[in-house]
Amino acid sequence: AWPHRHVLWEQPGLLLLIALANGWLNTAFVLAVLDGNVVRVLLLFYLSPLWSTLLAWWWLGERPSRFGLATLVVAMFGALLMLWNPQMGFPWPQDQADWLAISAGIGFSFSNVAVRRLKHMPTTIKAAVTWWGVVVVAGIWLLITQAPLPAISSGAWIGAVVLGGLGILGASLALIYGVEKMPVHRSAVILLFELVAGAVSSQLLTNEIVTTIEWFGGALIILAAYLSVQGGGDGSQQAIVKEK
Repeated sequence: AWPHRHVLWEQPGLLLLIALANGWLNTAFVLAVLDGNVVRVLLLFYLSPLWSTLLAWWWLGERPSRFGLATLVVAMFGALLMLWNPQMGFPWPQDQADWLAISAGIGFSFSNVAVRRLKHMPTTIKAAVTWWGVVVVAGIWLLITQAPLPAISSGAWIGAVVLGGLGILGASLALIYGVEKMPVHRSAVILLFELVAGAVSSQLLTNEIVTTIEWFGGALIILAAYLSVQGGGDGSQQAIVKEK
């Protein structure tokens, strides 16, 4: 018998929120990338640190210090430098893909704050709920839209299984573990490091060239993440999570 099955009934509402939020954020983000401008989608999605900080402040009572807010501003500015292109116009939602990207970021924020709220619950429980949420929401979307299944080679299926089983599984567990262990405003800043990792990967694995301004934006994100971690133990205005 599954040793943690009784935990599922301790906070069913929050677990359902985690499932639905993750299901929607993954489905909406993929649809936005497929239908919209990728740079705009990323920029709108990565407003999520702002939503996460505000949501955790309201829901969990995690009030960031001025130093914490400053590091968030630095990180968001770094993300803006890495992603924004004047030719694409002001990053205000203009079409369905843009709104999907924003809603995906909001879903990501709700998921992270709910995970933090359930920090006492085993990580494996929250991870399993997350994966099932993605399967269910994506399945419902396929049924509603009646989208045909693409013809995929066996090699692609094997690659997808390996990537999902190793890469996405490991990333999900690491994300949930990290979010539940630190204040949301700090994890929100650190998660923006994904943009830096993406830039380095594109430089090494593709023909894309990372510009000087993009490297500068990445450096600001790294600086903000470092300052956020270093400032976490200074004892000033520590975040408090309300316990039931």
